[in-house]
Amino acid sequence: MNTNITMIHGSGGAATGELIHEVFASAFNNTVLDAMEDAAVLDPASGSEGAGARFAVTTDSFVVTPVEFRGGDIGRLAVCGTVNDLLMRGAVPKYITSAWILETGVNIDLLKRVVKSMAETAGEAGVQVICGDTKVIEGQGGIYVNTTGVGFVPKDVDIRAGGAKPGDVILVSGTMGDHHAAILSERMSIETDIRSDVAPLCEMCEGLRRLRVHTMRDVTRGGLGTVLKELALASGTVFEVEDGLIPVSEKVREFCGLLGLDPMYMGNEGKMVAIVHPDDEAKALEIMRNSRYGQDAARIGIVAAPDEKKPAGSLYARTSIGGIRELDVLQGEGLPRIC
Repeated sequence: MNTNITMIHGSGGAATGELIHEVFASAFNNTVLDAMEDAAVLDPASGSEGAGARFAVTTDSFVVTPVEFRGGDIGRLAVCGTVNDLLMRGAVPKYITSAWILETGVNIDLLKRVVKSMAETAGEAGVQVICGDTKVIEGQGGIYVNTTGVGFVPKDVDIRAGGAKPGDVILVSGTMGDHHAAILSERMSIETDIRSDVAPLCEMCEGLRRLRVHTMRDVTRGGLGTVLKELALASGTVFEVEDGLIPVSEKVREFCGLLGLDPMYMGNEGKMVAIVHPDDEAKALEIMRNSRYGQDAARIGIVAAPDEKKPAGSLYARTSIGGIRELDVLQGEGLPRIC
């Protein structure tokens, strides 16, 4: 690993994983942290979710530029990013914290808009902001937000990164790359009406939780390719997807063509992957498509058993002309920072 931190370490790809494992995981290692899930699931708790429910806890920080963008802002992003991480473990989100680092020069009216947006999004997601902190540092008007989220996992729910099984189907909840394209176009002053997809996926996950869903993961930094590769590795299986089945809006596809980008490695903030028992595929797609933010849900591939030609942890995509390409996690920096 490089001896100094660079922007590549925040990409969500290979360099981020190397940093996490070599610096943080090696120092803080324990059975909960070592699972490397989006949210930690802890001992049983009692509450409205019933006896035997477990705590789920996650934490995240948000540094997006610009702080307001088409379709959202850093306040909405902070709530959605936190809530969605809890949802991906099958949890019912309940509470979040809100800590703000403000650089000198922040416009108070801008700050009020962002905080109001956070409050409105928390209401949409059904969570309460229960505590927080504010620090002011020298700077040029930047806003950074740190959150912690707490939820409860119902007794019989076991959704985890390593849960995929051969024969399962791979579903996505909608089009890829929307948030990434929205942020990048604003940073580059490219005129477009592409909007961020930033959204809390509570309604969708509430329905999926009742099915045989083995794995869920939101598609953020690193994009779909990175997420699928990580899940294949965690489960010791082989993931096989069809390029032509992966939903991408025409506007984002044109944007990618203009800049030479691959939608497989572009991030979202309101889309998810679900790995589902094949007998529940139709019901899962129905739930996703009838939920808010899931109208473009699609089946994109299957989970297979490893063999001599396709080792455990492999990810393959069939191209539109019938070829096969092997995919890995994002290498290098996925510009710009999108969350």
